[in-house]
Amino acid sequence: MTAPVSAPPPSAGPVLALRHISKSFGMTRALSDMSLSLFPGEVHAVVGENGAGKSTMIKIMTGVHQPSSGTLEVDGVALRLSGTKDARQAGIAAIYQEPMVFPDLDVAENIFISATGLGLVQNRAALRSRARSLIDRIGMTLDVDRIAAGLTLAEQQAVEIARALSQDVRVLIMDEPTASLSDHEATQLRQIARTLSGQGVAVVYISHRLEEIFDVADRVTVIRDGQHISTRPVAEVTPDGMIGEMVGREVGNYFTKAPSHTRPEVMLSVQNLGCADAFEGISLDLHAGEVLCMAGLVGARRTDVALSLFGIQPATSGQVAWLGQPFHATSPAQAIEAGIAYVSEDRRKLGLALPMAIRANITLATLNAILSRLGLIDRAAEQGIAESFRKRLNIRTPDVETSVGMLSGGNQQKVMLAKWLEMRPRLLIFDEPTRGIDVGAKAEVHDLIRTFVKEGGAALVISSDLPEVLALGDRILVMREGRQMGILDHDDATQETVMRLATGATSLKGAA
Repeated sequence: MTAPVSAPPPSAGPVLALRHISKSFGMTRALSDMSLSLFPGEVHAVVGENGAGKSTMIKIMTGVHQPSSGTLEVDGVALRLSGTKDARQAGIAAIYQEPMVFPDLDVAENIFISATGLGLVQNRAALRSRARSLIDRIGMTLDVDRIAAGLTLAEQQAVEIARALSQDVRVLIMDEPTASLSDHEATQLRQIARTLSGQGVAVVYISHRLEEIFDVADRVTVIRDGQHISTRPVAEVTPDGMIGEMVGREVGNYFTKAPSHTRPEVMLSVQNLGCADAFEGISLDLHAGEVLCMAGLVGARRTDVALSLFGIQPATSGQVAWLGQPFHATSPAQAIEAGIAYVSEDRRKLGLALPMAIRANITLATLNAILSRLGLIDRAAEQGIAESFRKRLNIRTPDVETSVGMLSGGNQQKVMLAKWLEMRPRLLIFDEPTRGIDVGAKAEVHDLIRTFVKEGGAALVISSDLPEVLALGDRILVMREGRQMGILDHDDATQETVMRLATGATSLKGAA
């Protein structure tokens, strides 16, 4: 087993430093006079809104982009990194929200893929032994002969970290590493970050989960609009102060409950709904003006219920009534025609056409409405619709011709919402509406949901973020392993009561 590296004394100089870095893409300035120092043996959190410049900063640290001005220093020596290979040779590596593993290779082969390529490994015993040492070093229990296809997301992250350690990493950048993980898996990953810092690695930790920052970080740097705002020891930081610096304004309604606008009209009624091998016994009534949140742990099958209501995965048992009439959606087109929209949790794969312009994405679900008799798109109408939503939803972009793939996560989420709002639905199903977006964007998305129901719509919100569930939900339906455990009124719901239902410690007779 590899001996732990002793953390250097606090007086040691930075292993990596950005000195007055600026970076422009055409007329757009992504970073402006950015300075940051990373010391061996610390977990250094970097926080900021989507679009603040975090991704550009990471790409400069890892050699993907070169700065327009300023210098990057390793051990006090200015370097020009011409690619990720140069960065790895300097001891700098990054892991991201979506791990990159080869599913048909085992853990040991994935760890050493950069060194061995895909050719035959001659000394497999030595390879496995070294892989075990690296896994032991990060404090994980993982069979190095296990095929990667069966690994959890947290285990895949661990493989990527071990791969970085195999290349003598000195600076490890963890970019939103827990965004798709359960609470237990996220706790494991934060422990790995602490373990590595204790061995002398400088860990850059980027997360929108503010509670993680206070749990894992030694120092916190806030950036906004491409500029350095502050760097402080975490003991000197407060959540409100950090949020204020991140967004440059007060976000007073962040995760606070707004007045209910629930009306007597039942828009959606579900009785004993089931889908083979996915879920069963789902019963609820959803009223106009109401936000009904669905809570549960990983594997609760909440998304399966949403896919069933939207016609992607039709139910095999039970009854659904929509606006007082029997309804059984067998396709998304049928659901859309009825006035039901579904905002997917995976905006990049299922929600948006990333290479296309904002303009084209917003009108994608309602294209027939702007086609001429000859079947051509009325560009002026399309432009007008997109511009209207750009202003209404505060989509931060110079114009609607920008490709969606160039936007921050929060702005991509707004474009996806605009696409469905343009359809003028009566029911909006939101699946993880604020996953991977920053505090300011979360508050804006919450406002959009509240405005939608205030105007007479109904919202079904699936979220793994308990504070979000408690803030948004007029009622909360809790699921566990495909079964409905109960429905809580907002006044009766706490994090404890929701978790007791989600873990099976308590159950209610939970029909609507």
